[in-house]
Amino acid sequence: MENTNIFIIDSSVALKWLHKVNENYLDQADLIMKKAQESGVTLVMPELAKYEIGNALLYKNLELPVFLRLIERFYVLPIQFMQEDVTLAQITIGIAYKYKITYYDASFMALAIKLKATLITNNPKHQRKNIEDIKIIDLKDYL
Repeated sequence: MENTNIFIIDSSVALKWLHKVNENYLDQADLIMKKAQESGVTLVMPELAKYEIGNALLYKNLELPVFLRLIERFYVLPIQFMQEDVTLAQITIGIAYKYKITYYDASFMALAIKLKATLITNNPKHQRKNIEDIKIIDLKDYL
């Protein structure tokens, strides 16, 4: 049974809360954050998302003070980070092998399976919608 109070957020969504320039679907991302702040929805990401966010911001060629401010903002968002254990790693590997996707992308899906949660992404080509046992919502369709 799906846990409707937990959203797994991938890095493509979390990035919208930090750097809004040239980003689409900001209203949808802001609605998710509002639910987390006001309605008891828990946002969860795998620990590796911290590295993905840092890398994504690095490639935006921001001035160092801006980059540092955005990283600081990221660490105070109401997101719980899940450390990987052997069970989660095994689920991730199974997904990566079965669907021929990266371990990074599969880790978000594995977390959704483990927590029986919905995965929200703005990167549907990497986070495929046709994965069994996972409810995946494309950010553009979030209302």
